[in-house]
This record gives sequence, structure tokens and C-alpha cells, in this order.
Amino acid sequence: MILTENFELANGVLIPKIGLGTWFIADKDAATAVYKAAEIGYRHFDSAQAYGNERGVGEGVRSCGVDRSQIFVTTKLAAEIKSHPEAAASIDNSLSTLGLDYIDLMLIHSPRPWMQFHETEAWFEGNLAAWRAMEDALQAGKLRAIGVSNFERPDLDNILTHSSVPPMVNQVLAHISNTPFALIEYCKQHQILVQAYSPLAHGELFKNATLQAMAQKYNVSLPQLSIRYCLELGLLPLPKTARPEHMRNNAAVDFTISAADLAVLKNMEQIKDYGEASMFPVYGGKL
Repeated sequence: MILTENFELANGVLIPKIGLGTWFIADKDAATAVYKAAEIGYRHFDSAQAYGNERGVGEGVRSCGVDRSQIFVTTKLAAEIKSHPEAAASIDNSLSTLGLDYIDLMLIHSPRPWMQFHETEAWFEGNLAAWRAMEDALQAGKLRAIGVSNFERPDLDNILTHSSVPPMVNQVLAHISNTPFALIEYCKQHQILVQAYSPLAHGELFKNATLQAMAQKYNVSLPQLSIRYCLELGLLPLPKTARPEHMRNNAAVDFTISAADLAVLKNMEQIKDYGEASMFPVYGGKL
């Protein structure tokens, strides 16, 4: 069962192969979502300072009855934080808000502040400053692993070249019809695990008749097909839901996609419209 399987990060830390994404789960609902997911068997929970739900996620982790050592918690440094003092303070604030003694994985949420996400300025120095604060927190035992999110190759090269600890994770937008194969391969070459957020393309994959037909062929749901696709590529999917029935469905992915069908999925025409989510920078918008 996928909920009991792990990837191993470059520093030897084990991370469950599927996680519960919590973007758009309100803080008041996050504790219940985490609690219910833990009952089902989830052990990996992904939050962020920008989601505004760290308090609820932490409450769910503390109250679910599962030993803390068996749970993997990820959060993310706000994209606008690009200095060492701000990053150090923000890490401590996340620990306090979560109510946890340590965070399993912390990521820089974006190489650029969200309002400058599509601009050309690289923010290399700011990212290095934030990264060094994360390295310090790693050394201090506040964090067990560190990584990045939405980083392209130049952003990764900046960290790889100028830091003592390489990123262990890069969390990126990756799903059927939008898979950054070159970036994924580059990350693998550097022992950077790629996590796939929005593996259902923020729901837009449901509109694809070809995918619906393929899911029926395997007698699975479209979300199951989409999540299995990520796993077949060696990615760690982070499907988001607060509904227990969807949590169970998303974790029932013990099947294999044939090589021929995987080739079809890899070459599917890219989605250009993410519907209501299109306003967000990661989907092409500018807020």
C-alpha cells in the first residue's frame, strides 16, 4: 500500500511517497483534515506559511494519536522572505505556529516573491541568504531536511554552487499534460526528489475525455490515474482534499500503467487554462 512506502532523501531521511496537500484548506478545517487523513493511514502533510493553516495542521498532527516520529510535516518559507534574519525568524515562527519541536522538511516557496514571479530578476542573493538560515536551522535540529519549490535550473544551480547543503527536494507543478521532464531529470542527477503539487491540474484534468476513458480502462478514478502517473515517474504527489472519501481514493493506487499508455500520458497536449486558478502565478497569472 502506497501509504506505507517511502522515498529516501539525499541525507537519509525517509519521506512517505504520497502526501496530503493542504492548500485552500482553511486553518479552522485543517486539524480535522489531518486527523481524518491520519486515521486512514496518511503520514505526510504539506503546509506553507502562505496557506495560513500551519496552526490547524499542527493541531491535527498533535491530536491524531500517531507518534510524532511517524509523521512527516512539510512547510514553506514565504516567497517574499529573502534575507537571513527574516528567514531565521520565520522558521522559528512556523515551529511556534505548528506547535512542534521540529519540522521534517522546509522549503523556500518560490525563487521570487509572488508579485515578481514572472519577472527576470533572479533574487539569487536573497535565496542564498534564506537558504543559509535554513542550513543553520537544519544544523540546530529544528529542521530534518531542506529544499525548494518552483525552482528552475538556474535557481537550483545558484544553491548547488554556493551552499554547503544541496536541496533535497524541489516541489513543482507537475501533472499529466504539464510535466517538466528536463527539470525532473536534472533534479534526479543531483539527488533532488521532485514533489508534484496539483497532480490533478487543479481539477482541470476532469474535463479530458481521453483521460476519463483511460481511467475506465484500468477501472480506477481519474485522480487515481493522475496520482499513479506521478508515482510511475518517480515523483511524490501531493493531492489536496479535506474529504476522507477522496483521501482513501487517492491512496488506492496499487496498479501499474502500461508503457504504451504512459507514453500517451507523457505526450498529452498541455493545459493552457487552469480555470479559476489561472490567476495564481504558478498557473501563469499575476495575481
